[in-house]
Amino acid sequence: MKLSLILAGSLSIVAASFASQAFADGKALYLEKTCIACHGKDAKKPLTPEYPKLAGQNAKYAEKQMQDIKSGARANGNSAAMKGVMHLVSDEEIKEIAKYLSEIK
Repeated sequence: MKLSLILAGSLSIVAASFASQAFADGKALYLEKTCIACHGKDAKKPLTPEYPKLAGQNAKYAEKQMQDIKSGARANGNSAAMKGVMHLVSDEEIKEIAKYLSEIK
């Protein structure tokens, strides 16, 4: 029983550490891939009112929007501004950025 509790505690520490690392990676990608230029350093204060605030956005939704802009499936509104930089972001990086955005309070 004690071993089970120790293992469970260890796993939750590892999971928390991994989540923290993923958050850090997503944040680094957000900064590195020029997202800050239009959406702001904290994803809460976009360059113009027409650009969306991304902090707290649903991860699956954000990922889908980025994928659609990258592929050209979404070409409405201000997506043309993003289309020019989406070639810089891999599909895996899109997932990390979307996850990071969803975790911002």
